[in-house]
Amino acid sequence: MDFGICFKGFIEADRARYLVRMAEHAGFSHCWFYDSHVLWRDCYPAIAMCMEHTSNMHFGPLVTNPDVRDWSVAASMFASLAKQAGGRFEIAVGRGDSSRRVMGKKPASLERVAEFVQSVKAMVRGDEVRYDGAPSAVKFPWAVGYELPTWIGAYGPMALKCAGENADGVVLQIAEPGLCKWFAEQCRAAAKSAGRDPTKFKVMSAAPAFFGSQEECFEATKWFPAMVGNHVADIVEKYGKETDLVPRTLTAYVEKRQGYDYSKHGQSDNPYLEFITPDVVDAFCVLGSPNDHIEKLTALRRSGVTQFNIYLDNGDEENIIATYGQKIIPAFRA
Repeated sequence: MDFGICFKGFIEADRARYLVRMAEHAGFSHCWFYDSHVLWRDCYPAIAMCMEHTSNMHFGPLVTNPDVRDWSVAASMFASLAKQAGGRFEIAVGRGDSSRRVMGKKPASLERVAEFVQSVKAMVRGDEVRYDGAPSAVKFPWAVGYELPTWIGAYGPMALKCAGENADGVVLQIAEPGLCKWFAEQCRAAAKSAGRDPTKFKVMSAAPAFFGSQEECFEATKWFPAMVGNHVADIVEKYGKETDLVPRTLTAYVEKRQGYDYSKHGQSDNPYLEFITPDVVDAFCVLGSPNDHIEKLTALRRSGVTQFNIYLDNGDEENIIATYGQKIIPAFRA
């Protein structure tokens, strides 16, 4: 299992440099940044900076979307960062939950997500690509043939199918082993049906990790199920809360959800957190003692997860990184 860390765009530059160096030394292989350009600073200057202060760590947005940049601009930036860092760049793509909705716009369709992933990957490789009604094809004469690793964020059946058919992996913003297994199996089945090798398909569980008592962990991470609730609410609206297409264990907790403040996206001071309960937080995150973390991560690995990505949004970042490096990551390297 690989291990990653993830930052929001308000982290200061000197702290980002310090934490990524620490994480690389501790054995983390990936560092991801939120890509929501209105809520937080643009992530790509920070990614370029952190690449210069690491040697092996891979970087990327988690997640970008098709509708905030012209695709040739996005692909040029991705290819440039990949070349600059010797191939240490990946992308995760979604429909544009916060990035679009904070501006009052709708997220992109899954069809557009799939086309974006395929088109950008081809441009980064150096192929000619015609997209979005452009009158002529785009080709980067300076491309070096880099095969850009791609991920798609998904929960619902159609999104999981889209990920399996079009990306190299899926991002699951949840750390509940049973649900991750259900998600992963659908993606790999879709990959197989599309003629792709399902054994090469990657599965990321992205969620907060925190050490402490149940009360401490709850207060630090209760923002996360509320953020996930936006996606779950979309699924319920599309499929209904009693559908067999989505597990009841995923949809039940949003029944008392009253709303969401996108200006406080992913933050503990969001005013719409009342519906979150300790059992939901415990299910969605990785919490407790180091042994508790190892036990849950072992279950996640058995469920098909290939990377656990920690949202470092709860404080105590140094302790989390150090404890993972000393006690947890070594347990998964044997």
